[in-house]
Amino acid sequence: MSGVDPRFPFSVPIYPVGKEPLPPGFTEDDREAWMQTRMFQNKTTMITESAPFKSAMAGVMGFGIGGFFSLMTTSFQYEDPLLRQQAAAGASQKFSVILKDMGKGIYSSGKGFAKVGALYAGIECVIEGYRAKNDIYNSVSAGFITGSILGRHAGPRAALGDLFLRREPSECVHASNYFPSANAMSSDD
Repeated sequence: MSGVDPRFPFSVPIYPVGKEPLPPGFTEDDREAWMQTRMFQNKTTMITESAPFKSAMAGVMGFGIGGFFSLMTTSFQYEDPLLRQQAAAGASQKFSVILKDMGKGIYSSGKGFAKVGALYAGIECVIEGYRAKNDIYNSVSAGFITGSILGRHAGPRAALGDLFLRREPSECVHASNYFPSANAMSSDD
């Protein structure tokens, strides 16, 4: 057991930088290539776990999925039986007009999904970095903040959440409104 002080057999071995033990199957001749591979792997991991990369990736993936959803919905739009009857009557749309309409819808929907995804991922990474924890509260907080930012133009009720500003009338909360048998039970007593 090299690297361990014999007086403390269960202590963690400490090796000088560049002299760590190699994985099984490697020789000292392979150390340079192994160290270079580890350095590349560490840099790649650091980049992919950064907040800007996660936010950009969520934006790109959001644009793709939003575009796909829009493509599906606009393709169903042209499979209307009424439109078939109009086409048979001679009022058919040109293929280029349909493609332009699909392209506008794909771009618009993709842009919206990208904005939501990038904003949510960025806020979640910032909260996780601030709290130094990775738990469910980061995701919930990021969702609340993202929804507030996206709803800010609709006013405070939309930005702060309708549930927090709504006051339920007392008759809506009473159990007898939801369970008619509750009234019968309370009147029998």
